Amino acid sequence: MNLSILIPLFITYIAVMSYLAYYGCKKTVTKEDYLVGGRNTNSIIMALSYGATFISTSAMVGFGGISSVYGMGLLWLAFLNIVLGIFVAFAVFGKRIRRMSLKIKAATFPTFLGKHYDSKFITIFAGAMIFIFMPAYTSIVLIGGGRFLQESLAMNFNAALVLLALIVAVYVVTGGIKAVMYTDAFGAVIMLAGMAVFLFVTYQAVGGLFNGHQALNALTSMVPEDLTADGHNGWMSMPDFGSPMWWTLVSTMILGVGIGVLAQPQLAMRSMTVSSDRSLYRSVIVGGIFIFFMAGASYIIGPLSNVYFMETTGQLAIQAAEGNTDLVIPRLISDLMPEWFVYLFTLTLISATLSTVSSLIHVQASAFGEDILRTLGVKSVFGVSPNRLGVIVGVILAVVLAYLLPGGIIAQATAFWFGICAAGFLPALTGALFWKGATKQGASASIITGFVISVFGFLFLKSSQSTAFGLSQALFGSDFLLPYPWTHIDPLIYSLPLSTIVFVGISLMTREKQKTEWEKEEVNAVQ
Repeated sequence: MNLSILIPLFITYIAVMSYLAYYGCKKTVTKEDYLVGGRNTNSIIMALSYGATFISTSAMVGFGGISSVYGMGLLWLAFLNIVLGIFVAFAVFGKRIRRMSLKIKAATFPTFLGKHYDSKFITIFAGAMIFIFMPAYTSIVLIGGGRFLQESLAMNFNAALVLLALIVAVYVVTGGIKAVMYTDAFGAVIMLAGMAVFLFVTYQAVGGLFNGHQALNALTSMVPEDLTADGHNGWMSMPDFGSPMWWTLVSTMILGVGIGVLAQPQLAMRSMTVSSDRSLYRSVIVGGIFIFFMAGASYIIGPLSNVYFMETTGQLAIQAAEGNTDLVIPRLISDLMPEWFVYLFTLTLISATLSTVSSLIHVQASAFGEDILRTLGVKSVFGVSPNRLGVIVGVILAVVLAYLLPGGIIAQATAFWFGICAAGFLPALTGALFWKGATKQGASASIITGFVISVFGFLFLKSSQSTAFGLSQALFGSDFLLPYPWTHIDPLIYSLPLSTIVFVGISLMTREKQKTEWEKEEVNAVQ
């Protein structure tokens, strides 16, 4: 790449981001400004920020690469992203979260659950789960951005990680959620332009819409034998029902991420930042269009990359990427796109990385500082506010994990985080919003059950993760404890139903006890 073009372009980009971060910092006066943007954020800014946080390098690089192996079936995830991740998240869940968080004065996701159920335990435990497990997701978003810089700019991967992490740390520490959302919205516009051009040029390279899909279908006979044995039927078809590939695609990729989005703390908090239900309804339109182009484009480009690489190199995409799905999209861009687009997509991927990582770091910091330390009565640590200390610790954890995690891990780690959030938080969150009979005992038990069963499944049952962790082998002499299909079923499939049953069952059993406690509190308040 021509550094005489790239460097001024990058400096201009950073200057705009810095100005927006500074503007957000100037608008951040109170703690509520830092955490939820003063609850008066413009609906378009909120929707673009939500979309940019949702669609990170995880989707563009990780899932784009995964779709090059699994095929167009991943478009079902794009469908759930729009229906659940936008419409239900904004118009159904969002408006209740906004109203209730304002009423009970909650500015974070764990505090929202804890205050609703009148339970410090829920606040602290939920905050701890976010702070412990979210760095794994944060790190893979950093990996996605780092891999692209490595492939496109021939930049050292380690240097790329540190650079991205430092940029995020600076404006999250100074400007809070306002700086995050303003910079997210700017990044979202760049991302949308980049992906629209990328999709158009990809179709052009493979012969157009119809010829490209026909060529992809004609490659069915080229499916490697090991993938055929796992149920692969070609890139235009779903895998065989009940096969290893089907279980991974449906339970992990489609359902794990598609359902898990409803319980994502960093996304649920966006509903707390607007001033009215009407703003949320406006956000549905903007967010839906953004997700359609971003997620849909990624899951289409991935499979079509097989056509391009087969025509130009005689190899499938995964072979051209040397077996690492995380390198498929960066390599496609380097080989296919004109030089000017590489500059644009460099900014697109940087924007996707910074927007998501900044939101995740903000949530980790608030979980550590607001939900754990402040709930325990800690107001500062060595003169540093808990929230800002959380930013520093969160960034360090994310960078360390980014060095430790293996290649091709982006999509799997995303599904892991989304899945455990769904199992741990979704029943309690849904009950808080829609069921008056929900109790704090039921919510507490459900959250614990969801996280424990999910983590158990990843450590001891699902082979791709249990083998990597090695704990099952160390304790029991086997990489996994149960035979197929448990080795390929995502823990969400059984942990979410179990946590839901626990939530409903214990709530019903403790309903009268909680009612009695409320009556006593009302009598004491009157006296």
